[in-house]
Amino acid sequence: MKNYFLSLSKLSLILVYLVIFAGAAVRMTGSGMGCPDWPKCFGYYIPPTDVEVLQWQENRDFGKGQMIIYQESLYKAKSDFSTTDSINMDNWEKYTKHDYALFNPQHTWIEYINRLCGALAGFACVAMAVSSFGYWRSRKYLVLVSWLVVFLMGFQAWLGATVVYSELNPFKITTHMVMALVIVAILIGIIRAAQNRTEIKKYDGKFRFLLTVSLVFTLIQVVLGTQVREFIDEQVRAGINNEFLWLNNPRLDFYLHRSFSLIVLFLNVYLFYLNKSLQLGFSKMKWVLLILALEVLTGILMNYFNFPFGSQAAHLVLASVLFGVQFQLVLEARKCYHCGKSSEN
Repeated sequence: MKNYFLSLSKLSLILVYLVIFAGAAVRMTGSGMGCPDWPKCFGYYIPPTDVEVLQWQENRDFGKGQMIIYQESLYKAKSDFSTTDSINMDNWEKYTKHDYALFNPQHTWIEYINRLCGALAGFACVAMAVSSFGYWRSRKYLVLVSWLVVFLMGFQAWLGATVVYSELNPFKITTHMVMALVIVAILIGIIRAAQNRTEIKKYDGKFRFLLTVSLVFTLIQVVLGTQVREFIDEQVRAGINNEFLWLNNPRLDFYLHRSFSLIVLFLNVYLFYLNKSLQLGFSKMKWVLLILALEVLTGILMNYFNFPFGSQAAHLVLASVLFGVQFQLVLEARKCYHCGKSSEN
């Protein structure tokens, strides 16, 4: 089992990032309520593609839990039964977790694919945790942390259900995103520990501290960004479907998000300068600046070019990748410190 642990850890990280990408596509397309129930979708393991499936029809078989849209409300079958020539409401119960009762096949399948990605990532994490038992005698912490990831993935699934039941409550959406980044960080730590790297770079206390600050700032930016996205969702729900008007009168969190991005950018430019001038050897700082440049570009596209297709998803995914790279840098800096190689000021 031990021989598969590192590969399964990397696969788990890739799939978690795939879930983040799928989640970004859900937000970009407004598909969060594409499946009004959880874990099934309209009561089906494979969701419908046509609204007729969700309409009452005579002489048709329904399975327990399968849904119909009737009189602008959702109803689910109490048990397995077959319809006759008229609807019998004794066979149905009204769905009361929320009152959203619309069907959009595109939204439904985008949300369904998001859930499939989540399930695949969950299975990969379980396989990783099982394979971690090969380290039980030598490195028990890898076993414990691997199973922590499994627990957090289960918690994420539960959070996903509460997001649906709350009809996309902003706080729960933000918590859902932050928890995804926590899982990313833990998986990166697991991979680094399993690789047992021994490279030694120069240690600088100031650089390490500012790296940590930069990581925290990125997390704050993600939270602010989700709040800005929620404001846009509110605009759409209010009937403003013209993207030219979405940011005409933005809230304070938009200005905070935009201004704070300059602080994040300047801080990382300074970190790049420190790394180069002190010859610390952290090559990933180049990736940080590249990702930040793309982040700024997608932000400009959304703000000044009225949200071109894909820009919102790219902005969110780039932020999560940036967080991952920065967390790797923090681990590298911390490892050098524990190695005792210090040029601390």
